[in-house]
Amino acid sequence: MRFSRKLLGPFVGSLAKKLDYYSQFQPSSLTIQQYLDFGRIGTAANSYSFLKNELLVRLANIMQEFTLLPPKLLQMPSSKMVSNWYAESFEDLLLFENSDASPEHVSRFNDQLTVVLKRHAHVVETMAEGLIELRESDGVDIASEKGIQYFLDRFYINRISIRMLQNQHLVVFGNVLPESPRHVGCIDPACDVESVVYDAFENARFLCDRYYLTSPSMKLEMHNHVEKDKPISIVAVPSHLYHMMFELFKNAMRATVEFHGVDDDLPDIKVFVVKGHEDLSIKICDRGGGVSRTILERLYNYMYSTAPPPPRDGTQAPLAGYGYGLPLSRLYARYFLGDLFLVSMEGHGTDACIYLKAVPVEASEVLPIYSTSSRRNLTMGPQVADWSHHVPGQGNRPTQT
Repeated sequence: MRFSRKLLGPFVGSLAKKLDYYSQFQPSSLTIQQYLDFGRIGTAANSYSFLKNELLVRLANIMQEFTLLPPKLLQMPSSKMVSNWYAESFEDLLLFENSDASPEHVSRFNDQLTVVLKRHAHVVETMAEGLIELRESDGVDIASEKGIQYFLDRFYINRISIRMLQNQHLVVFGNVLPESPRHVGCIDPACDVESVVYDAFENARFLCDRYYLTSPSMKLEMHNHVEKDKPISIVAVPSHLYHMMFELFKNAMRATVEFHGVDDDLPDIKVFVVKGHEDLSIKICDRGGGVSRTILERLYNYMYSTAPPPPRDGTQAPLAGYGYGLPLSRLYARYFLGDLFLVSMEGHGTDACIYLKAVPVEASEVLPIYSTSSRRNLTMGPQVADWSHHVPGQGNRPTQT
């Protein structure tokens, strides 16, 4: 699909031509099993040859969509900053476009990936600041809000996938140390689910204690239907599971304390973890008063939050308020064909349910499909579903027009 210079906005000249070229191709969706297998038997040269093209494809496609956001949002200082980061990173990686897989080029590429990772470390928070800036200016109409919501789901899952590729390569073939000797890159072939749950709970509890001077306790039940009486473990990216659990615990704790009051005995947050033959299921149950169905439908909206905006002076870590915690957690769940949803009873509490694939060969990346219809969705609101997961031979095909 060809874009005029006017449409490309901040991306012009030779950069625009390269974006135009690489956005013709669809990203290659991978399974966790493929990540594992390549991490065990692959080579740095092969990984480099794949990544130097795949990263450009994934960056180019989302950058093309970035230019179609409402002009008001693109003019916000934080949004401009994010746009500039992506343009700079795309240009940095273009330097390796025609380079062979010599040890010297691979080493320089690894150094550049480290720079890109650091540059993009605060993309989520900065983009959230852009939305706050937009709300505090002239606001946004409903049609534009739907387009922004549609874009951000695609933008953030694209970011998750890019960072997955970069981290996996740098841990396996670079100088980044794995979390443990058992890890293959950033994947744990035997992720201890109970340990991740407790880690997320304790860190969320620390924030809650700091903010409210009190916090609820947790009651955890583990049920392994596949291997009776054995600890539950799955092939997973522990940092993704931790992110989901940490955000859900923060929400549950805040709701519980604010509903019951800091001086009352707080009811426990109940957590159930069940491993079946196909799914790992986690349910977090709080008695934080719940929300109405009207509010429940808005909780996945990046421009909505039940909490006040967090302080911008960096004086304390926010317990809530940016609006990206829940929708981003759902994307982490969906990234490898899982899901996250809420069931709430107004006046009582909320159950948050996470489902993850228990079989690694079935857990494939869910990535946006980039096409004419997807770009139309940005300006007219979502009309069609355009997400894909792993289909052999479907990667790096030209984008539909």
